[in-house]
Amino acid sequence: MKSKAFIARHGLLALFAALTLAACAPARPEPAAAPVVEAAQAPPAFEQLEVITAKGPVSFKVTVADDEAERAQGLMYRSVLDEHEGMLFDFGRVQPVAFWMKNTLIPLDMIFIGADGRIVNIAANTTPHSLQPVPSAAPVLAVLEIGGGLSEEFGIRPGDRVTHRIFQRG
Repeated sequence: MKSKAFIARHGLLALFAALTLAACAPARPEPAAAPVVEAAQAPPAFEQLEVITAKGPVSFKVTVADDEAERAQGLMYRSVLDEHEGMLFDFGRVQPVAFWMKNTLIPLDMIFIGADGRIVNIAANTTPHSLQPVPSAAPVLAVLEIGGGLSEEFGIRPGDRVTHRIFQRG
């Protein structure tokens, strides 16, 4: 008959051996995580906007950024903007504004627009990723961002008139 000390010692050795083998055994693969399914984003709601130039009207389809979150996001991370597409930043009241191009991947023309729909100034071909402020020349109600160089191509100039529902508020 074996002594209790012998059994205890060999029992501990067996336990140690089992733990050592478990530690050296190849790890079981983790079960694959369930794929993350993001909520489908609704396509942007486009609105028509027109700029009346000396060369004639130019139409754009724009998304309207009329709250803080939308204005903060703007066109950041967009790598492409169609020729007649843009974003209209509606500030809801006339004020001096300035933009920067942080996290903006493409050059843009920023068209600063007064409450009457008249273009105050244009910052053409702004530099992607720049932290340099791009200010309005006077207080404005809105800013239209379009692809860089399009203002010149379409003949859009300060003093031209922009027609959109936000300039018809009373």
